[in-house]
Amino acid sequence: MSGEVAVLGAGMHPWGKWGRSFVQYGTAAARAALADAGIDWRQVQSVVGADTMRCGYPGYVAGATFAQALGWQGARVSSVYAACASGAQAINTARSQILAGMADVVLVVGADAAPKGFFAPAGGDRPDDPDWLRFRVLGATNPAYFALYARRRIALYGESAEDFALVKVKNAAAGALNPNARYRKAVSAEEVAASAVVADPLRLLDICATSDGAAALVLSSMDFARRHGAGEPVRIRAVSTVSPTYPRAVIDLPDIATDSAAAVDPLPQSFRASIARAAYEEAGIGPEDLSLAEVYDLSTALELEWYEDIGLCGAGEGAKLVREGATALGGRIPVNVSGGLASFGEAVPAQAIAQVCELTWQLRGMAGPRQVPGARTGITANQGLFGHGSAVVAVR
Repeated sequence: MSGEVAVLGAGMHPWGKWGRSFVQYGTAAARAALADAGIDWRQVQSVVGADTMRCGYPGYVAGATFAQALGWQGARVSSVYAACASGAQAINTARSQILAGMADVVLVVGADAAPKGFFAPAGGDRPDDPDWLRFRVLGATNPAYFALYARRRIALYGESAEDFALVKVKNAAAGALNPNARYRKAVSAEEVAASAVVADPLRLLDICATSDGAAALVLSSMDFARRHGAGEPVRIRAVSTVSPTYPRAVIDLPDIATDSAAAVDPLPQSFRASIARAAYEEAGIGPEDLSLAEVYDLSTALELEWYEDIGLCGAGEGAKLVREGATALGGRIPVNVSGGLASFGEAVPAQAIAQVCELTWQLRGMAGPRQVPGARTGITANQGLFGHGSAVVAVR
């Protein structure tokens, strides 16, 4: 049995602050994906929804919510929650159903209507919830962690705020070309440097916003794709949802302490690097085979770390890539040609799905002015709270 599934359709609702329900956004993205696939809603045999997130807790039963909004027609429903990795987990659930022969056509949907500002904890006392603890014990918002990662890179590799700003400049230039992006305006390094300090050394334009938005995919078996007339569809070849390995010697969101490495030495690779490695191993490719990548740029400094984690360069060499223009449109290995979270902001359940939408359009050659010429292979990478890995390899 082939481990590949076809991506027949991709659809999005533009990111922004629209003041409407996540159900409306998700339904619009789903209908766009169905239209792109040329599939009637009644042909869908399963709906997998990525749940909304409210500070560690799922918001709604998304699979059933979207199935009801589209019109009950008997499809099986599933809902997945894995924080920022929810979309990849939903894709993996859909792929598993297809490969197991449980469904030929599956709709995957993620959508959110995010609160203004950073994500804050829900009310009440929850001392067993690490996401609650880091707010209550440390007062550590997400940007505080992003700043710690940035400071670590400065200390280890000698990077600077100017290096981080180049990531925003690159992503804003790509986002300006994307009609689904929230922020469609190029910015200069000087504008980044002039923006307000949020968590030193990161400024406002170094950190992604929270947004409303939605993304959806129609996945199918390869047999169904051929019967449907899709001769050479984009294919998902691997999905990695690995968890960390003990001991974790580098603090990570939302934890407030690390494991002891007194008895067991940490592995030489980081958790984020293991996410990509598992995807490469399953797909039978390496980073040298990539045409492009979409990575999780919660902050500009974190994007540089992902370059290393997905194998585009060695440790401490991320800033060199962005300085050389290697990861920009037209560069050797473009990264975040969608504009990334820098241009979209976070709509948590949708963002890993949105990354695959971008790969789909790129691999089809349908990305317009942000098209990577001759794109054949791409990887997505992000990370959810509580040890959720997320990487998808798509090929054509």
